[in-house]
Amino acid sequence: MSNVVHYSTEANYAILKIANGKVNAISHEVIDELNTYLDKVEQEERVVIIAGQDGILSGGFDLKVMTKSPDAAKELVTKGSKLSLRLLSFPYPVIVACGGHAVAKGAFLLLSADYRLGVAGDFKIGLNEVMIGMTMHNAGVEIARGKLTPVYFQRSVANAEMYNPEDAVTAGFLDKIVPQEHLLPTATKVAQMFGKLNKKAHRDTKLKVRKETLERLEKAIEEDIAQELSFDA
Repeated sequence: MSNVVHYSTEANYAILKIANGKVNAISHEVIDELNTYLDKVEQEERVVIIAGQDGILSGGFDLKVMTKSPDAAKELVTKGSKLSLRLLSFPYPVIVACGGHAVAKGAFLLLSADYRLGVAGDFKIGLNEVMIGMTMHNAGVEIARGKLTPVYFQRSVANAEMYNPEDAVTAGFLDKIVPQEHLLPTATKVAQMFGKLNKKAHRDTKLKVRKETLERLEKAIEEDIAQELSFDA
């Protein structure tokens, strides 16, 4: 592996820390390593914490891939959508610790988790696809619909509105804001709390609560595969 995701474990949880350049781009390598470690987490029945670097969770998909060709962009976007589907249906709790900015696929990681922590500061969180000339893909619409409040869903997806951390809580991207130095300690406390949940009850209830969302997302991914990705940068 290329080591763009760092893996560590403690007690009942595992930390998957994305470390891929200054904007923590979501590349094929990042997704592949996240999936490899998620396999390990699932086998060990741990709570998972996904984190980035201080100042940024991720700025989105790898632009070198996204601008290479329409087919290359479509392949990476589809792979990212399938990652979100996996996270939303993951049998054990998923926490995302966002240490700053979370844009495009970075924000979709927040929308794919069970619990989202952010930090106070001058950071931007949101879906900028329309701003940069990308018609929002069907899977993106469904992922956003599942977590964002109705008014902010429209504003985020169609208007590419970006939010500070406080407004991101109101919109539905985050659940709680803490000081930067408290981010991982708080995430681990939440992980320890989630570790006390009955594993089967959590898994079965999550799948029941998200049944319609997961079905819509699976269908949306199929529709995206059958369509051309509209990207006019």
